[in-house]
This record gives sequence, structure tokens and C-alpha cells, in this order.
Amino acid sequence: MSARNTAAFVIAAMALFVLPARAQQPGPPPILREVSIAQRLNEPIPPDIIFRDEDGKAIHLGDYFGKKPIVLSLVYFDCPALCTEVLNGELRTMKAISLDLGKDFDAITVSFEPKDTPALAKAKRDVYAGQYGRPGAARNWHFLTGEQTSIDALTQAAGFHYAYDSSSRQYAHAAAILVLTPHGRIARYFYGVTYPARDFRLGLVEASEGKIGTPTDHALLYCYQYDPMTGKYGLIVMNVVRAAGLLTLLVLGIFMFVMFRRERNHPNGPPAVGVNVR
Repeated sequence: MSARNTAAFVIAAMALFVLPARAQQPGPPPILREVSIAQRLNEPIPPDIIFRDEDGKAIHLGDYFGKKPIVLSLVYFDCPALCTEVLNGELRTMKAISLDLGKDFDAITVSFEPKDTPALAKAKRDVYAGQYGRPGAARNWHFLTGEQTSIDALTQAAGFHYAYDSSSRQYAHAAAILVLTPHGRIARYFYGVTYPARDFRLGLVEASEGKIGTPTDHALLYCYQYDPMTGKYGLIVMNVVRAAGLLTLLVLGIFMFVMFRRERNHPNGPPAVGVNVR
């Protein structure tokens, strides 16, 4: 057998072993193909969607619009793992920033399980508002339940696609929270279960259209830009360069002003120091 034929035989034999092994490797569950988040930045959340609050009272989502930016989370209250991590991450970040729930922003948590009840929503609200620990949290962190039609309208508007796994009797879903403008438009998505305090704060300040935050926050927004692919704020090099250039011009201008003023006050140079000669 020639060297060429021997090499071909070896490659063919390896293929017989490798290809079946690859075919047997398990891929992701088919249900995960139905799970995704399609960003709807600057799109409105319909204000007329009806849900129930913690007391079972029917409300429109628009009842919470109009005053402050809103943090929106989509979970279900009997979730054994991921939903709890989403809410815990949201809570940690809200506690880590100086902006206050109720004063500077509101929070809405909606269950996408139509079987969840207002009583369960109230129990969740009491736990998380209590752990937040600041005044007014229970009045401004709203835990809502609703019918399937309302859930579908909200999740579709938010681009939140999930699926029910009948074998495990659980939902497959992604992990994220949203920031809405006071008028209910989607401003930002933050992915995962850990939300950096700086990004979260900048998202709220930006969504508020300058109505909350400090001058430092607004300066940071000039230097940082939201990246929708990562759900984070990245440094904008050109804006930093421009800001540094403006600062340099300002310092130079102040220096020249001081020097010109000193020269005007002393046109013949600094006064001579007297020397006593004995």
C-alpha cells in the first residue's frame, strides 16, 4: 500500500470514530430555542394593559407612568432558582446606589405565570421591600399578576420570550431587568443577575431625561455610552479626549486672564524692593 493510500485509510478510519461521537454529543434543549430577549429600545410599553396589584385591585400599567423612571422585572413567583436571583440582584443594586426607590424611581415586578395570585405577590413585595429597608419601598415596588392576554401583551412589547416546560413544570426564560422612561418607553436592558451599580444608576439618570442625578452623573453620561449588545456602559474615548481638551483650554484661559490682569495692575513690572544703604 502506498503512503498516500495509507494516509487516506487512516483518515477514513478516524472519521468512523469521530463522527458518531460528535453526533452523540447532546445539544441545548429544543425549548431554549424559544427563549430570547429581543431589544425594543425606545419602544413603548402599552399603558392600557390591565394587571392586578397586591390587593387584587385591577390597575393599568399606565397608572405608574408619568413621573419617574421605572425598573421593570419579569419573573414568576414560584420560580425555584433564576427568578429569585434576578430579584436578589435587582435588590442588591438598588441598595448600592444613593438614588431612592419612590423618590427617584419606581419598580414594577410582573409575574408571567397566570396562576400566580395577588396574595403571593403581596408576600413577595413584603419580603423585598422589607430587605430594601428604605422608607416608602412597599408603596413604590409594585408586584403584579394578571391574565395570560395581559402577560402576552407585556412580554411581547418588552421582547421577552419564554417557554413552559411541561416535563419539569417550570418556565425557561432569560434573566434581565429593564429601565423605562417616566412615560413607559424602554430605555435600557441589563442582562444576567448582577447589575453594576454605576451602569444601573446611569441608566436611571439617562431615562429620567436629566430630572434626577448629580452633575457628576451627567458628566459621566458624556463619557460613557450604553452598549445594547452587552447591556453595559462603555467608555467613549473621543468624548474623554474632548472633555480633557476643554478642561485644558479652561485652565489655560484662567492662567492667561490672571497674567493679563497682573500685567495691567503692574505695567512697569513688580515694585522694586527697597535697599537700605548705611
